[in-house]
Amino acid sequence: MARRPHELLHLLTRAERLSVRRVQSVLDEFDCSIEAWRVLDLLSDGEGHNMTALADHAFLPAPTLTKLIDQLVDQNLVFRRIDPADRRRVLAQLTPRGRERWQRLSRAVRVDWGDVEPPLAEDEEEQLKILLDQLAGALEGNGSVTAARAERGVGRAR
Repeated sequence: MARRPHELLHLLTRAERLSVRRVQSVLDEFDCSIEAWRVLDLLSDGEGHNMTALADHAFLPAPTLTKLIDQLVDQNLVFRRIDPADRRRVLAQLTPRGRERWQRLSRAVRVDWGDVEPPLAEDEEEQLKILLDQLAGALEGNGSVTAARAERGVGRAR
């Protein structure tokens, strides 16, 4: 029997809030918000990202993201540059100091997360990622799964 939507929503919300609370407790030691960590994490790929992608990744409205990016620029963690593909857009990238800070934050979060006895086996964790990605895609109305997760999950989550 399938769960009713409110039960699934409750379970997802509980897991998300407990996870964020745990990560935020680590980030507090660095005076860093979860949203700033999410922005630094996306920028850590070195590609440079536009404000829309950053807002989506950090789950922030555009005006709030702009204030956050301004703070990160003031801290010399991020810089802005014109997108060479579309000069009307601005891309954000990590400064060397930003990359160093992201590495310290990422390492501290991984260490803290690693201190918890894994609630899921590695294959179960991957299956959960695939299922959550499928659920998000379905709720967005496109039903898509990210290509990387789909390739890794062929035959596992079905």
